[in-house]
Amino acid sequence: MPKKFIKRLMPDHRTVREHKHLRFLGTLLHDPNLWHLNRRSASGAFAVGLFTAWVPVPFQMLLGAMGATAFRVNLPLSVALVWVSNPLTMPPLFYFAYLVGTWILGEPAAGHIAFELSFDWLQNELGAIWQPFLLGCFVMGVISAATGYATIRGLWRLHLVKYYQLRKLRRQRKAAAREKN
Repeated sequence: MPKKFIKRLMPDHRTVREHKHLRFLGTLLHDPNLWHLNRRSASGAFAVGLFTAWVPVPFQMLLGAMGATAFRVNLPLSVALVWVSNPLTMPPLFYFAYLVGTWILGEPAAGHIAFELSFDWLQNELGAIWQPFLLGCFVMGVISAATGYATIRGLWRLHLVKYYQLRKLRRQRKAAAREKN
């Protein structure tokens, strides 16, 4: 069952709650909904985590944790899914978001954007592309969140339907075996 597999990978909630660097959060981490793994919390965590992955700011994990706390969905899953946009995947993801934004706004995409980590680049280049970039990030975040939410809900339901069908079949076989004897 996938739930058991995911539960094995998640940290123990008592360990996280009692961590010395997280004590400042007080009782926020004591909400049991942040640690449950059910259809609602998992699908909500996918939505929060995937949306936050498209937010172009540092410390996305903190935003994912705050979103999970606000929507009372599974905290470890939300934070883990933020890593969809990691230092290796961030450039192509954000460039794609920029292209989506230019497409929506009907603007031509800039032919060549030479990235430099400098204040001058931020003022000149980012000033020219920020509107389509942020719009593309928002649209892709919403699409990713909705797709992740619907996919997890659908897969969880499919798993339950198959489980109940298998259980019904086993009961029928047991009943048939009892009648035979």
